[in-house]
Amino acid sequence: MIEIEWTNVILGVFTLLGGCGWVIDRKKHRQEIESMKADIRQKELDLGTDFVKKFRELIAGPLEEEVGKLRNEVKDLRNAIEGVYDCPYRNECPVRERMRQQQPSGCEPVGRTTD
Repeated sequence: MIEIEWTNVILGVFTLLGGCGWVIDRKKHRQEIESMKADIRQKELDLGTDFVKKFRELIAGPLEEEVGKLRNEVKDLRNAIEGVYDCPYRNECPVRERMRQQQPSGCEPVGRTTD
């Protein structure tokens, strides 16, 4: 009978040690998972940063340049249109007449009128 109790005690100790090992392994496993999640988050941030850089380089940069060029062209065109009113041939200007014909209905002429 005493031998059976000692074996039960020994088996209980082994079970206890095995349980402690399982708990330690579980904590280690959770730490590894958290580390992997952090690595994935960092990679996602890096990919997002790379995407933004490429977007600015390939799309936003050229668009900004094109918008700047268009603004300059509109400014030059506006200055040219304003200059029509100071032209000595403004009453018979073919460009002015063509612009009036191309003007969509319902739009008022830009600038001052001299008619």
